[in-house]
Amino acid sequence: MQIKNIFFLILFLCTPSFAVEKADQVLVEKAKHKLTLLKNGKVVGSYHVVFGSNPVDHKEQEGDERTPEGFYSLDAKNAKSAYYKSIHISYPNAKDLANAKRKGVSAGSAIMIHGQKNGFAAFEEQTQKFNWTLGCIALKNKDMDDLWNKIDVPTKIEIRP
Repeated sequence: MQIKNIFFLILFLCTPSFAVEKADQVLVEKAKHKLTLLKNGKVVGSYHVVFGSNPVDHKEQEGDERTPEGFYSLDAKNAKSAYYKSIHISYPNAKDLANAKRKGVSAGSAIMIHGQKNGFAAFEEQTQKFNWTLGCIALKNKDMDDLWNKIDVPTKIEIRP
């Protein structure tokens, strides 16, 4: 009986853990084209990303092709997106809406983190060299798979200039 228990203990201790370490925060640095996943302040993933084709400054209105800056939440996942998977960013927040209202414009919406446009994965090496989205954050599809598995919703996201 003891040998059997020892065998299972050894098997348990020697079996690698296949559990994915989930991030509790996402940090995006636009100037570095970098998305970093953090768990209790420790890096658990890092990816090259691209943005809207007008990446400088905070998104102010629909159609400006800017990626928002500030604190938001990743609040929904869509496995059947027009792009290879997508995770929704909670833009616009109350401040964004008030700013757009003051200017008499729409703040825009549907800002996501996503992979490549469906059908265009073969070009991801080229498309990850320039900013091409309408304001979203884009990754290579394999990186999107990794991110997808390491994120639960909701998760905090900070997007810095």
